[in-house]
Amino acid sequence: MSEEESVIYPSIDPSVFDLIVVGTGLPESIIAAAASVAGKTVLHVDSNSFYGSGFSSLSLDEFTSFLHAQKTVPESTLSDSPVVNVSSINGSSNVDGEKDYVIFDLKTKSIYSDIEISSLPEEGSVKACSRKFNLDLSGPRVMFCADSVVNLLLKSGGKHHVEFKSIDGSFIYGANGELSAVPDSRSAIFKDRSLGLTEKNQLMRFFKLVQAHIEGSTEHAEGSDETRRIKDEDLESPFIEFLNKQRLPTKIKSMILYAIAMADYDQEKPELCKNLLKTKDGIESLALFHSSIGRFTNALGAMIYPIYGQGELPQAFCRCAAVKGALYVLRMPVTALLLSKENGDYKGVRLASGQEILSHHLVINPSVTCPSPPLLPRAPNLPEESSERDDKVEVIEMIARGICIIRGSIKSDLPNLLVIFPPRSLYSEQVSSIRVLQLGSGLSVCPSGMSVLYLSTLCGDVIQGKKSLNAAMNALVVPPLSENPEDTSSMQTENAVDAKPTLLWNATFIQELEKASSGGAITFCPTPDANLDYRNILQSSEQLFHQIYQEDFFPKTSASENIEDEDET
Repeated sequence: MSEEESVIYPSIDPSVFDLIVVGTGLPESIIAAAASVAGKTVLHVDSNSFYGSGFSSLSLDEFTSFLHAQKTVPESTLSDSPVVNVSSINGSSNVDGEKDYVIFDLKTKSIYSDIEISSLPEEGSVKACSRKFNLDLSGPRVMFCADSVVNLLLKSGGKHHVEFKSIDGSFIYGANGELSAVPDSRSAIFKDRSLGLTEKNQLMRFFKLVQAHIEGSTEHAEGSDETRRIKDEDLESPFIEFLNKQRLPTKIKSMILYAIAMADYDQEKPELCKNLLKTKDGIESLALFHSSIGRFTNALGAMIYPIYGQGELPQAFCRCAAVKGALYVLRMPVTALLLSKENGDYKGVRLASGQEILSHHLVINPSVTCPSPPLLPRAPNLPEESSERDDKVEVIEMIARGICIIRGSIKSDLPNLLVIFPPRSLYSEQVSSIRVLQLGSGLSVCPSGMSVLYLSTLCGDVIQGKKSLNAAMNALVVPPLSENPEDTSSMQTENAVDAKPTLLWNATFIQELEKASSGGAITFCPTPDANLDYRNILQSSEQLFHQIYQEDFFPKTSASENIEDEDET
């Protein structure tokens, strides 16, 4: 008997739930926690041995094994998993004719492709300390101190299960290859030696205008006048036009657009831009950035990151759900749906164990797909919402992701930092921003003396995405054995303090971007998005929850009403 065939799955009791959630990614975990808080019975299962799905943080060996597995995973039917006799688990016959539903096999697919893992001379020394790494599958990603996910962690009690440290600084890559600090306060503007006096005054005036608009909007909501607000026609206009009206220099505009408002595409070329940022959205991002600074006394800037990796976030919400009674089972694939013989409505699922569990609603991770159902003899066809998921899912585009393990730091005095490469800053065909997040050992994501770099950029094709990632890597790090030692030496002696760190290991891959979809009682969660923060993920999760349940999303309780911001991050 093979190892697969000898798997012993636990029996699940009870066998009826309000909600079954498949996969422990962040959206699925938030929905599971919200449903549990609302008093629903929840079964949360995952075929993996770890929490987080596409939002996991894994050791180096686990991460490498996961990526290797994605290379060889064709779309497969989950019912190929070993199945035991159903009657030995739930006491019922496995003869479908005696039931009012049919078995409808599920399939799996990988959302990752074009995976490349480096083989460098010092790879062995890195792998020797594999367990000291916590590598994110969907980096780079941070949280703004004042964003909605932080508020949800405070309100839901998830803050008890995760700790944070601050990102020490943000930098933007300039045309001459220099890294310019992004000012995050009035004092930082005046201390910045890379800005001239005129630039500082222009930036200060602009920030004052934005602050007056934000304060004026709040007062307007309370019945005050609109004299301090930006005009509505300006708010609906492209943000780049509004910035041009303020006569801001190119460097300042670039900082605001790409390092604060986090625009993805070249805003200076509207005819080529896939997502032209509106002024109201840019102002909203500036307001979030401004309100994040100083919210937590231990956070130096606007952004924070969870200790041990972003995989701690879905686990925090899973713990919140478990406290409210949700049942968790890892290493448990869902192999099939149970659909009504009469009308094709969802009834429940079949697990890899063979046990059949019923529920009113089902939430599924994006790596699981529903193949087209067969026509039922002498019965109505199954409804459209139960048809092939690939017909419903909107593949938006792709994101190229990269991970580098380096010796040292991009900035010797800053272990945790963000670097933004605006469109066309590296080469003329670079159409989208590249974001690079460096994390040090103080966050318990790597051994002492090393750092982890996460890179990402939106792309229309694999070649474009990989070219952008490699260009950013080459701008920040040097390989362990340079083909041209003289160039490396001169580059490092020019500024010994910020000499380029050495690359020890790296991997690149392409990830599909898919939106959420919902049909009847079955809901599919989105893939990890291309944003730096979690706001869109939370917004999508809340919308999906409201589609399932017309109830409050994490309603305030007596315990959460008086929660105040804490000093600890």
